[in-house]
Amino acid sequence: MTHHFDEAVRAGVLGHMNGDHADDNLLIARAFGRDDIVAAEMTGFDGDGGTWLATVPDGGRVEVRAAWPGGAISERPQVRREIVALYDEACRLLGVEPRPHA
Repeated sequence: MTHHFDEAVRAGVLGHMNGDHADDNLLIARAFGRDDIVAAEMTGFDGDGGTWLATVPDGGRVEVRAAWPGGAISERPQVRREIVALYDEACRLLGVEPRPHA
């Protein structure tokens, strides 16, 4: 059964990703959605993966869903680990050098 995080966790993660990691959102959406995506924001996540709402060149919007690389999760600290893993995999798929993680 898919784990659903509480609203405080969701708001914190989404605020951080959309406020501080817009470029990462774009890379993830391109790698796991379409390569012509021009903008993306993370709109949700659960224990199985993350969801992004992406904008394509004609202004249309598409949803991109990516499963967590490490499998299902249920704890808040695991969310960061899995988003970082998605970012690293997106960089690999797109041929982009990933930045170091703090």
